[in-house]
Amino acid sequence: MANRGDHSFIGSLTIGNNQIQWIDPSFAKDMSPRWSPDGKSIVFIRTLALGGQSDSLTQRKKVFWSIRTASVTGENSKLVWEAPKTNRGSFPTTHGGANLFWATDNVITFTSYHDGWPHLYSITPSGGSPLLLTPGEFMVEHVSLSLDGKNLLCDVNTGPDALDKDRRHILQVSVDKADMKILTPGNGNEWTALALANNMGIVYMGSTFQKAPQVIFKSDAGSEKSLTASLFPAEYPEKSLIEPKQVIYKSLDGLSIHAQIFDNSNGKQKKPAIIFVHGGPPRQMLLGWHYSDYYANVYALNQYLANLGFVVLSVNYRLGIGYGYEFQHPKSAGHLGASEYLDIKAAGEWLATQSFVDAKKIGIYGGSYGGYLTALGLARDSKLFAAGVDIHGVHDWANQLKAEPLADEFHKAPDAEWAASLSFRSSPVSSISTWTSPVFIIHADDDRNVSFNQSVDLVNRLMKRKVSVETMVIVDDTNHWFKFTNTLKVFNATANYLKAKLLK
Repeated sequence: MANRGDHSFIGSLTIGNNQIQWIDPSFAKDMSPRWSPDGKSIVFIRTLALGGQSDSLTQRKKVFWSIRTASVTGENSKLVWEAPKTNRGSFPTTHGGANLFWATDNVITFTSYHDGWPHLYSITPSGGSPLLLTPGEFMVEHVSLSLDGKNLLCDVNTGPDALDKDRRHILQVSVDKADMKILTPGNGNEWTALALANNMGIVYMGSTFQKAPQVIFKSDAGSEKSLTASLFPAEYPEKSLIEPKQVIYKSLDGLSIHAQIFDNSNGKQKKPAIIFVHGGPPRQMLLGWHYSDYYANVYALNQYLANLGFVVLSVNYRLGIGYGYEFQHPKSAGHLGASEYLDIKAAGEWLATQSFVDAKKIGIYGGSYGGYLTALGLARDSKLFAAGVDIHGVHDWANQLKAEPLADEFHKAPDAEWAASLSFRSSPVSSISTWTSPVFIIHADDDRNVSFNQSVDLVNRLMKRKVSVETMVIVDDTNHWFKFTNTLKVFNATANYLKAKLLK
């Protein structure tokens, strides 16, 4: 695929030939090419190219997409399936996008969100109605195809236990019929499965609330074996790890919100509490070690904080994955109203009512989008949140989004002024006058996701108002911490700050 910015092409290059054969180039963005089993054709995704008249900045935009096939000789492509032109039918934003495969001569498989959940479907190359392979209220992630092209493997948040909504298990389904089967039930998390040749079994990553992620082999007969158990160091504190419990509470507007609580007490003493807010925001925190390296590190930090004496609540606020399309794409969220903050404030208020929590010592921390919501909590509700750690958060949406200039009347969106107003009122800087709680602000100066200036600006604003601010700058690193030593530095500093402010 050749990405040209506002458009993209798919080409074929034969080894030994220096001439690319472009396949049905058009005014579109073509992507995700996959070979047919006989190697004579490809299947690919086509979406609209960027451009056109300025549209609303405050309305959700539909992302139309279709599946097409073409001969590698470069002839015109043929339409196989066109997604419904609805919000749900927009190109899926979950892991792997459309997860497109040309499985067998007569079966193409893909992922779509058009029924409200990211599910697997199959269709013939000649088109027709797609077959839903994974019916139910759950999502699929990390999809792979068996070597013989007959089965799909993916991880899902469903299973025989109601708590599986906040876990991941491996699901297998045929490419041509809805005979799905959970291969790894239980109280752990399993993901990114690959099938071995000759039906020898599968390998996947797996964890529990105690065991950190490791490589697991599961034979076709059902036996399981860790291939990396010997790599755990002798000092690994397995017995000190606390089993997180599922919590479901009501947000301020009545929406049900899932969370995980870490608490090693007997519930008879009042302890300080901390809310953890994940970034993304399309993420889901789980009941155990996470499949993302960033959130596996956060899981370790939450365990450490709980062992220090905190009650820790990890919140799966709206905008996250795992709970359906409307939950992931709510109205008035982010820079258009920050409706997800209702879930964070409700988490603080829920903690404050618990008999085992000291309502005067509730802290909050998070990174990136979680840093944004941390700052929003401290700015709007310092009476609720006693202290916080804001790690590379967004503080002024207008600057982060580089909103279009209002002066260009010929190209500006029809609701540009309203969007600018919403962006400001959804930003922590708009509530700086009510920010009184102490804060620790951490940012790497080579951040490619959130501008370093977002924290420079906030620090100056808070210092002018004489709010207690401590800072840490990580030089020459990014939003994801390329150096593990920086991960340790940041998370140790986070724990020490919260301990100093809330565990006195």
